[in-house]
Amino acid sequence: MAFAEYDVVIERDAMSVYTFLLGAHNLPSWREGIRSIELESGAEGAKGAVYRQTLTGPGGRPVAADFEITEARPGAEIQYQVIVGPERPHGGYYLSTEGRNTRVRFALQYEPKGLLDRLTNVFSRRMKAEVCQLERLKAVLENMPEEE
Repeated sequence: MAFAEYDVVIERDAMSVYTFLLGAHNLPSWREGIRSIELESGAEGAKGAVYRQTLTGPGGRPVAADFEITEARPGAEIQYQVIVGPERPHGGYYLSTEGRNTRVRFALQYEPKGLLDRLTNVFSRRMKAEVCQLERLKAVLENMPEEE
């Protein structure tokens, strides 16, 4: 099994961070490689919502990576499962309040099957790079004006 996690403390309240993370249109502003993303079914940001997502794959080719929100607890947690694509990790954002700030942990887990099981280290490295993009999220959110 491949697993990666990373966390940052963001100088914003938990509900602001949660709302930003839940807005799929915000993902390209801090996650590299997202070519397009749109709501396919369900209520935006709610448990059961399915998003059609296209990523930049090997050689710059487009790769489908549709996902479904499997858990959405306001101000605390968002979990999702990739349901279309060559790799189908399960991931989540876990938020906790630290004074006026919010600690965000991003975790990904993937169980390669068959011959891909031999590539667990490759998947772990890619997933580590993915979760470390939280640094970009921190920069984007902290550079936005605070709502009053």
